[in-house]
Amino acid sequence: MRITRITDLDRPDLADYARLTDVALRRVSEPEGGLYIAESSKVIERALRAGHVPRSVLMTERWLADVEPLVAHLDGEIFVGDAALLETLTGYHLHRGALAAMHRPELPSVESLLEGARRVVVLEDIVDHTNVGAIFRAVAGLGADAVLVTPRCADPLYRRSVRVSMGTVLQVPWTRLPEWPRGAELLRDAGFEVAALALADDAVPLDEYAASAPERVALLLGTEGDGLSRDALRAADRVVTIPMLHGVDSLNVAAASAVALWALRVPPVAGEATADAGGASPS
Repeated sequence: MRITRITDLDRPDLADYARLTDVALRRVSEPEGGLYIAESSKVIERALRAGHVPRSVLMTERWLADVEPLVAHLDGEIFVGDAALLETLTGYHLHRGALAAMHRPELPSVESLLEGARRVVVLEDIVDHTNVGAIFRAVAGLGADAVLVTPRCADPLYRRSVRVSMGTVLQVPWTRLPEWPRGAELLRDAGFEVAALALADDAVPLDEYAASAPERVALLLGTEGDGLSRDALRAADRVVTIPMLHGVDSLNVAAASAVALWALRVPPVAGEATADAGGASPS
């Protein structure tokens, strides 16, 4: 990549980075434009390791030494500018130093994603990008195999989702279900039991379910506030709940996903590399 130092914003090739804080704009423009934004040198490195290709990179001078070696052999431009100029362009201060506009990879089919998987997570209409990113991080760190998102779920490749996931959204296989809740039949056809995590009178305690869980489980998680839809609960084979104490009836969906995935974890194959998602730490 060639280095281009910018002193003004009158360049059409900077459009990928404009108005990054405008969520309504970016959630439409990024998928339609076939791109996503990777933020920080660590996330950019993970994207490159996953085989993703950058269109360009944007950074302040102080981050050039860290990021240039990662992308120097690739085509495109590294835009370098002062912090105030880049803040005007993006709409916020780049405290993590560097951004990359990455080509969005083609999503796999549901069938290919499920092949060989034993634990998958289904996100029904979760709209908070922070929760989506945190769930992906739990999936990576606790050994689940894949994530499926419903048509109205937030974009896992949105900048905040990628950042909160610590880049694990780039290593966890995922795709969108074409229909929901009819998509639950695709899971059953592949041999999965669909287990909905929810509050319900007939729910089975998580520890009891985990003790005799089937070989293949699809864990179904619902949106913030309302939880899973009635249609989703009807589509599930089992309803599972996390027993709570002291009058607390539930956890945030991201926290609940981590608890459930820990309980349902499958021992790794001997010699399998441990993911570098890390233990509990600030995102």
